[in-house]
Order: sequence, then C-alpha cells, then structure tokens
Amino acid sequence: MWLPEVSAYFIAAGLAFAIAQAVKYLLNRRARDSSGWRQLYMSGRMPSGHTATMAALATVVAVRDGIDSGLFAVTAVIALITAYDAMMSRRSAGEQGLALRKLLEKSIFAKDPMPYVALGHKPLEVVAGAVLGILIGFGVAFLITQ
Repeated sequence: MWLPEVSAYFIAAGLAFAIAQAVKYLLNRRARDSSGWRQLYMSGRMPSGHTATMAALATVVAVRDGIDSGLFAVTAVIALITAYDAMMSRRSAGEQGLALRKLLEKSIFAKDPMPYVALGHKPLEVVAGAVLGILIGFGVAFLITQ
C-alpha cells in the first residue's frame, strides 16, 4: 500500500491520541462524576492524551529521521513542554478551578449550574501517556513505514 512520506507522522499522532482517549474513557466510565461520551474528548485523567500524541510523534521522528535530526529536536522539545504544561500549569489551574467551584457552591450562586473544571495531569498520568505514545510511535514506525 502506498502512503505519503508524512503519513506515518500523522498516523502515529492520531492513533496515540485516539487510543489514549479510549483508554481514559474505559478507565473512567464508572466514575460518579463521569460525563459519558464526553470522556472521549475531555482533558485530564489517566493517561495524558496530549503527552501520548507528542511522544508518539517524537518517537516516529526519532526512528525515521534519527535522534540527531533537527526535526527530532523540535518534536522532543515540544513533547517535553507538553508534558510539563500538563503536570504543572494545567494542573495548577485545575486545582484553582476546584477551589473556586467549592466557593461558588457555598454562595448565593449555588443554584446556577457549576462550571466545568478541566484538571491537568498527575505525574503518573503523564508518564503513562508518554509510555503509551512511545509504544505506539515504535509500532507505527516499524509496521507502517517498513
């Protein structure tokens, strides 16, 4: 089957995100705060879909273009920024959102629908996303491009 040169990159990234979101849905579908099908595209929880996506992309680039390529440097840096942001910035903003929600529940606005709070990730969730992405990246690199 003929595939364009860049298709392995897109396939790895898309597959990693889809699988991470499916795993997230399966792991959280019974949670009492689960939102049903919304779990397929929500952020937060186990595993990190964003980290899986970037780890898969960086892995395919490493296999196809080499770890000494400029493209690998770019994707690896973006993958690290994505993981850091998920654990630090987005996690902090999510915790602040939870605190704000608790305050709102005790206020006169408690009868209004409470806002959705998007949590970031715990370190284990990011590591799980990275491992998943790396495995998918190697799979795509060796099965699709060879």
